[in-house]
Amino acid sequence: MCGIAGRLAATPLSPEREGRALALMANRGPDGRGAFHAAAPGGNLTLLHTRLSIVDLDARSDQPFTKDGLTLVYNGEIYNYPELRAELRAAGRSFRTEGDTEVVLEAFRVWGPDALDRFEGMFALALFDAQSGRLTLARDRFGEKPLYWMRDGEGGFLFASEIKVLAALAGRKPSVDRDQLRRYLVNGYKALLSERRTFYTDVADFPAASLAILDRPEDPAPRRYWMLEARPDEGMTAEQALEGARERVHRAIARRLRADVPIAVRLSGGIDSNVIAGVARTVHDHPITCFSIVEDDPRYDETAAIRATLARLDLPNVRIPIPRGNFLERLDDLIGYFDGPPLTISYYLHWLVSEAIHEAGFKVALGGTGADELFTGYYDHYLFWLASMKDAPGFEDRVAGWRETYGRFVRNPELQNPHAFIEAPDRREHIFLGRERFSTFLTEPFDEPHREVPYPGSPIRRRMLNEIFHETVPVMLHDDDLASMRWSVENRAPYLDRDLAEFLFTVPDRHLIQKHLPKILLREAGRGLVDDSILDNPRKQGINAPVTSFVDFTRPDVRERLLEEGPLFDIVNRDRFAELLDHEVTLNSDSKFLFSLVAAKLFLDRHAAWTP
Repeated sequence: MCGIAGRLAATPLSPEREGRALALMANRGPDGRGAFHAAAPGGNLTLLHTRLSIVDLDARSDQPFTKDGLTLVYNGEIYNYPELRAELRAAGRSFRTEGDTEVVLEAFRVWGPDALDRFEGMFALALFDAQSGRLTLARDRFGEKPLYWMRDGEGGFLFASEIKVLAALAGRKPSVDRDQLRRYLVNGYKALLSERRTFYTDVADFPAASLAILDRPEDPAPRRYWMLEARPDEGMTAEQALEGARERVHRAIARRLRADVPIAVRLSGGIDSNVIAGVARTVHDHPITCFSIVEDDPRYDETAAIRATLARLDLPNVRIPIPRGNFLERLDDLIGYFDGPPLTISYYLHWLVSEAIHEAGFKVALGGTGADELFTGYYDHYLFWLASMKDAPGFEDRVAGWRETYGRFVRNPELQNPHAFIEAPDRREHIFLGRERFSTFLTEPFDEPHREVPYPGSPIRRRMLNEIFHETVPVMLHDDDLASMRWSVENRAPYLDRDLAEFLFTVPDRHLIQKHLPKILLREAGRGLVDDSILDNPRKQGINAPVTSFVDFTRPDVRERLLEEGPLFDIVNRDRFAELLDHEVTLNSDSKFLFSLVAAKLFLDRHAAWTP
């Protein structure tokens, strides 16, 4: 895990800007830094890199990595690098390192862009070919590793792992996209990355599963090299689905245990992280240490489940109490690193866990990102599944099963009718819940209905693909990366594995929910490894907390800080904000909205004072 950046322009990059960019990348790579300069057909090329050493800790694997006319800067991990190295050696290539960086470079030399199809991992990379003068940019299938680009006002093309680094290379701060902020406040996080927007009008997010080749300073034209598609094998039995999922889950976790440093697991009371811990400890006998946030609110307290796992697996655990003081100061620091507001309050908690992981001396942490989207973990998934099964025998028994299990815990009023998506297949009001009311807080109305990409397949598969590529997974990966890299911790997501994802999308819909429990394939993949009380719990759990757990909004100093004049009140009605601070917040949607208002306030104040 590292930081990368680069510039292609007619004029050379000044030493001052280069030094500033490298300094800002230090958290992403505290173990080494380097720069590469070359004259390219399109002008002057600079490639920058800072290293967080995870595999082959020797300096021989430092970057920029140059060999026989190719130069690579690369952020991420290719988990199947030993197998690829064996293939490349059989093809006549030799190696001077033991890590994955040289494997990536040689894979491009032998297979060209087709090498991307062979990589299993997470990455953002830039590869310069001195012979052709071409610069190749690419990003992993799910977009685990970030890559942003912008123009510098002098005709140059810039790219980097973080927006603050782009600003340093350009020598100017980017402009805030106020429509994106309105979208954040009114529609929430699921609307933010559907079209790969950022909070800045002049910064673009390079798309996942894409590559672009440049030979001059121009806007890249990324082309997609992979897409997940629903291809159900209707002849697959339930037993085949369970066994196929179990095998691939175990293999995906094994791949992400490859490292030359100790590994941590972010353990909550939910299924996702518990399966990771159980498989790592029991199946692969890999030493891990668990880190868990502790919340007193009974709605979010997961202590009992965490204790059950620790007792069963005999694992060390670091418990992290939620600090009650200095919330605004901590959040302001987080926003400064994120270059924008965190997209949900969960990533304030992720930030706290990553800080504890770093302080304990760990560089790698595993988490459960993507499991809900791949295994049907959300409350609306059950209803979309019921809509897919409406004509199958036993439908009313399935509805009764929903009422006895998942249906008991649904708080969203739009999802309390088991026939919701049978009666109105295109209804999506539950996704932007409260948007009409939240819009009334703005100085100008904002009305942007939910839009869904019409992927082929059943209703539930269409919903899951939208979440994976447009709504939830991109958002989680964005904040996963920043919350961990602030503390120089590499975050790995075992469930975002190509083989696992492609298999799951061949499973017929009827096998996705069994015994009236969603996520059944993941539950059973952990059977015998995870306490049954966790695997059989119908209630969805995960790291979360209401914003009122962190700060007392009735305190005069808090109110003064949040209501002082600033650019937020060009967008938000100050009096309405004050009224919200005066009222007790009980609804989950209102808590999320209040957090977004607070984060937007701190972000805009910080941007106004930002000097690149």
